[in-house]
Amino acid sequence: MEEKKERPARKDNRRRQQEDDGLIKKLIQVNRVTKTVKGGRNMRFAALVVVGDGKGSVGYGMGKSKEVPEAIEKANAQAKKNMRKVCLKGTSIPHTVLGTFGRGSVLMMPASEGTGVIAGGPVRAVMEAAGVKDVRTKSHGTSNPINCVKAAICGLFELMSPEDVANARGKNVEDLTV
Repeated sequence: MEEKKERPARKDNRRRQQEDDGLIKKLIQVNRVTKTVKGGRNMRFAALVVVGDGKGSVGYGMGKSKEVPEAIEKANAQAKKNMRKVCLKGTSIPHTVLGTFGRGSVLMMPASEGTGVIAGGPVRAVMEAAGVKDVRTKSHGTSNPINCVKAAICGLFELMSPEDVANARGKNVEDLTV
């Protein structure tokens, strides 16, 4: 009988790392950047990544390197460092919010359960990584993925629960809902 050939350890290690983290990693964009110097052109790659746990924490990162996988790894590491908690209400967001960055803005509106994520590419990746399952969004001003991601994350970080608003105003939650 012939023995089964084992798969390369490299692929298994990648899978284990993704499983061990328990994080959702979404690659949004890989951009080739060239710099013209005396000897010719220097090519580098810039990667934009969003990382979240699917339970309300999300962060983004950018990495540059001469090789694409290395740029993605750098972006993942930076995104993990930048992760912050986001306020959620069930499977949606607690209230309407407008996130802005530069000339780009992303309007995010809560949606009833079963609606799904109604969003464009970069904003959809942010919502899925954060664990938002029901939301309606609209991007205005720019279609640049970097600015869209930054605007969406700024908006998510501005979300507040009713308890947070009540504490900030020095009132009870019941007083706010009347």
